[in-house]
Amino acid sequence: MIGIKDLYSVLTAVVPLYVTMFLAYGSVKWWKVFTPEQCAGINRFVAIFAVPLLSFEFVSRINPYKMDLLFLAADGVSKVLILFALLCWANFTKRGGLDWSITVFSLSTLPNTLVMGIPLLKSMYGDDKEYLMIQVVVLQCIIWYTLLLFLFEYRETRTEVLSKFKESSVSSKNCCSEDEVINVIATTSSNQQQQQQTAQNANKIAPDQSQRFRPMVAASMEGEGKELHLFIWRCGCCISTDGTSTTCEKQSVQAGQREESSSTAKGVESVKQENVENASIPSSFSPSMLLKILRKVWLKLVRNPNSYSSLLGLSWALVSCRWDIKKPQIMENSVTILSSAGLGMAMFSLGLFMALQPRIIACGKKLALYGMVARFIAGPAVMAIASIAVGLKGTTLKLSIVQAALPQGIVPFVFSREYNLHPDVLSTAVIFGMIVSLPITIVYYIVLGI
Repeated sequence: MIGIKDLYSVLTAVVPLYVTMFLAYGSVKWWKVFTPEQCAGINRFVAIFAVPLLSFEFVSRINPYKMDLLFLAADGVSKVLILFALLCWANFTKRGGLDWSITVFSLSTLPNTLVMGIPLLKSMYGDDKEYLMIQVVVLQCIIWYTLLLFLFEYRETRTEVLSKFKESSVSSKNCCSEDEVINVIATTSSNQQQQQQTAQNANKIAPDQSQRFRPMVAASMEGEGKELHLFIWRCGCCISTDGTSTTCEKQSVQAGQREESSSTAKGVESVKQENVENASIPSSFSPSMLLKILRKVWLKLVRNPNSYSSLLGLSWALVSCRWDIKKPQIMENSVTILSSAGLGMAMFSLGLFMALQPRIIACGKKLALYGMVARFIAGPAVMAIASIAVGLKGTTLKLSIVQAALPQGIVPFVFSREYNLHPDVLSTAVIFGMIVSLPITIVYYIVLGI
């Protein structure tokens, strides 16, 4: 059972993080030490240098030959199940999307095992279970953070491609075929005839009503005349280089009286513009286009040190444990001088982000509640199903469920701010997750112990 000493060990790991976050918050909110541009630079430093070196340092210290494969399998299956459900939601439902799939995946599968998990669960289940938590952190660094980076880069590259399709539609929407112009003019002529018939019927109405009715009809006819002129003027293929009229204008004369038929609703031109833009954006990419996107994503991942820092750490761990080779002291000190600041700088970046927001709960109460549900209910529930499915029992089963109910990890927030994808949601999950996680984790511990 958790005692006062165990609770104190947990607080010694958590309180310094809040002190760092408070200093960052005050430096922007009250003391005006940093500008928004400088805050972005600090987060860039954390994402590119501090976090990769922290991952390398942590992974390089493990023994890869002594891993609990069944426990890691349960953790992997739970994350794959959630990822599969989110991708189906994003692709086969109208309300689904890639952006929220990435955010919900971060919320429900990536807890803060390193800072709070190891000291808290060590006090609950004993020193012999500490190594299981370390293995979970290593798996997060090697596989799941790398996958998260891939999803972020894929989303960013996909957005760039879609924006190029929209830009290309701007040049194509100004050229319309003769048939399109003829159809517009024919439709306008029909509308004109209906309005003239309506005007004739208005003469049969009482005199006072007829006077009110005629200006309305005239205004409508006049407005449509201006709008057809706008339609023809915007159609670049309708005017030749020397300023003379071309086939489109001649077709308008043949369709009917040029002064009467030069009226069309602005809605016709705006609907046409929307149709052109929507047609230029593909609902799904061709295999060749998808291959180009993946190639660009690969090139971006190669330049990102977060992609290979954990793999380098694992490679060193394999060599070190196999032949009992230790890192040279120069190499050790060169890595630890920055890696030691990784978590502290991540919390400092979180405090800076909070200070730049107009309110403490940056994402709003509704999204904050959804985030808490994903973090403390959905994640542990799927983890329980996966753990039972792979055959975990006893204390290891309880440990797997409780570790899934830990607060939100800090590294996913750093990535979300770097790629500007719902950082307000992740920041709220980190802040309030650390506040409510201790009582929630104790409740899980008591319920599973009964």
